[in-house]
Amino acid sequence: MNIQIFGTKKSADTRKAERFFKERGIKFQSVDLKEKGLSKGELKSVVQACGGLSELLDEKTKDQKAYLLVKYLVEEDKFDKVLENPMVLKQPIVRNGRQATVGYQPDIWKTWE
Repeated sequence: MNIQIFGTKKSADTRKAERFFKERGIKFQSVDLKEKGLSKGELKSVVQACGGLSELLDEKTKDQKAYLLVKYLVEEDKFDKVLENPMVLKQPIVRNGRQATVGYQPDIWKTWE
């Protein structure tokens, strides 16, 4: 398994996801969305695995201005704007190769073991 957890230190669900994998002795790479964000390829992979970019947007984000901008942009511009503003994404984003989840999803992660 090659687990990557994208989130922030302040996100409770991100911390719970990290604890989930730690308790099972599964190594993971933690990526801070505030500092690094996602690469174009990573975001594309997550979007394909989760069923579209709109599934990843967090309507409760603190950055409402960026969220509304992304939400109402034409489809072809949304992807690049999300890359510029990764804080509009739900957290955590957990990747395992081509599989990915958004939010705290321990039932799905158990199937990866």
